[in-house]
Amino acid sequence: MPTTLARTSPDPARAIPALFREFGPRTYALAFRVTGSASEAEDVVQETFMQAFRRWETFEGRADPGTWLYAIAARAAKRRFRRRKDGTTKRSAMKSFSDLSPMRDAGSIDLAIDRKQPADPLMRAEAREIVQAGILQLPPQYRVPLVMKDILEMPLEECAEALGLKLETVKTRIHRARLALRKLLNDGLPTRKAPAPEYDRQLCFDLLQAKLAAMDEGRGFPIGRDVMCERCRLVFAELDLGQNACAELDDRMPTVARKRIEQAIRAAG
Repeated sequence: MPTTLARTSPDPARAIPALFREFGPRTYALAFRVTGSASEAEDVVQETFMQAFRRWETFEGRADPGTWLYAIAARAAKRRFRRRKDGTTKRSAMKSFSDLSPMRDAGSIDLAIDRKQPADPLMRAEAREIVQAGILQLPPQYRVPLVMKDILEMPLEECAEALGLKLETVKTRIHRARLALRKLLNDGLPTRKAPAPEYDRQLCFDLLQAKLAAMDEGRGFPIGRDVMCERCRLVFAELDLGQNACAELDDRMPTVARKRIEQAIRAAG
């Protein structure tokens, strides 16, 4: 059943299986990156589509079904991650924007940006490992929007809608999460001495904000390389390395998990 029919069907027994086929894999990717556990991700996906089945009458056909499903999944995944063995829920802290500033680093990742070559395969593989572990170090309130934007590649507006947050709040959290991952990459990969900034602090900060905004929109950086100093070019290459590592993570839903969830959905109908 095409999505347009699934979203308007009054019968969840017809609509939910179709939505699972379309949105199940990305829902699994979201849950897996938030919980860090394949088994918990499977549970979250099943819970998401069972909730969707039970609450089908509350879904407005005008809304995007993916956004609706991701909102359910994000809440379920965050609950699971935050639940501790003693039954308490703890809120993680996040460094401030200034603490994550690239200008604090003494070294820069040794990327061959001036030769216009991509990072070598070994460095890219190491970057994926660092990013994969680093995502789980982020507080859930920062991790979820980052996963939605840089792994699921959802538009910012859909991220904000799914999370029930203001657009600027989502932007700020994604930007800080990207800077945190860049810091982890800088700490974990081979570096060389970072060149000194050639501009004053405010101009470098403005360029950084423009770079993060360009990443939000999936477009190239609008300011020419000749305007940027070498320090900024290296920092922006590090941010690109982190975003590319997010996009390259393998989050495919296991076949066994998919079949189990399909069976549960059919049984619910």
